[in-house]
Amino acid sequence: MHQRLLEHLTTAVLLLDGELRVRWMNPAAEALLAVSLSRVHGISLDTLLGGVDSIDEVLAKARDAFHPYTQREARITPLNSEPLTVDYTVTPLSDDELLLEVEPRDRLMQISREEALTTRQETIKILARGLAHEVKNPLGGIRGAAQLLERDLDDPALREYTHIIVEEVDRLRDLVDSMLGPNRVLKHEPVNIHRVLERVRALLIAEHPSVVISRDYDPSLPDLSGDESQMIQAVLNVARNAVQAMSDAQTPEPTLILRTRARRQFTLGAERHRLVSEVSVIDNGPGIPDTLQETLFYPMVSGRAEGSGLGLSIAQSILHQHQGLIECDSRPGHTEFRLLIPLVIILPEKRHD
Repeated sequence: MHQRLLEHLTTAVLLLDGELRVRWMNPAAEALLAVSLSRVHGISLDTLLGGVDSIDEVLAKARDAFHPYTQREARITPLNSEPLTVDYTVTPLSDDELLLEVEPRDRLMQISREEALTTRQETIKILARGLAHEVKNPLGGIRGAAQLLERDLDDPALREYTHIIVEEVDRLRDLVDSMLGPNRVLKHEPVNIHRVLERVRALLIAEHPSVVISRDYDPSLPDLSGDESQMIQAVLNVARNAVQAMSDAQTPEPTLILRTRARRQFTLGAERHRLVSEVSVIDNGPGIPDTLQETLFYPMVSGRAEGSGLGLSIAQSILHQHQGLIECDSRPGHTEFRLLIPLVIILPEKRHD
């Protein structure tokens, strides 16, 4: 009866013997650790979790003291699997039995980061709109005054100065408009994400022929519903940033990878989606400095002296309009931007003959 209850729990549960060898695990544990009970029965926890000494020490202390223990946000590396962040609780049942409960934290932590990022982006957008209003009003006055002044000037040399004033005012106005991101209503049409990536790839090859741009596509991805031109702009902004970073750092053999994957039952923000398209832009450049990673998508934040700091902010804004977002993982030699967009499977229209 107790085993049947444990088998239906969504929490991963393992039963260990006194030597910290696996005696039993429920299906949730098999799914989390990506192994079957028959394969790992009798092996040590040290082998199963890739030799993480700290968890062995904790379990041994709990066994010897016959006292339960809980560890938050521990890192484990399951056998032949990716590292995981988990909470775990060990409870001694007898001298020769320990119950280990493992709860994955990676997705919860990611959801928390996504919610914080979305909140920051909305706050920045509100501030930018207020700033744009305050800046554009006096800019209009300055431009009008310069044009009136130009009419009363007979000297062409002096008129050149008023031309400069008007041109710089227009440049500042365009910069403020760029801070606000796309200001037109999105189209909602079927968009083939691979056609978007091929367009971006063609543009980058023309601009940077020395960069190797490779493809790693999932051909089974269905069309997404959105605005193709805006999606091209978002991917292009991210990819151009990557190529520029490799160029500035003079990366030997600069390489950019455009990759697509489908993610099933994936949560974006607070909403869970049945299917999500993941577009990855991966480069082998110098990586993003730690000081910039927290503010990477803020407008006017750039790691380059000549950069406007608007490219990633605009890309994130476009993704938000498609109910998606952008994530980034970076270290020297490997920077990956992931554009996550919910997929709505579009059925072909029925013909009425």
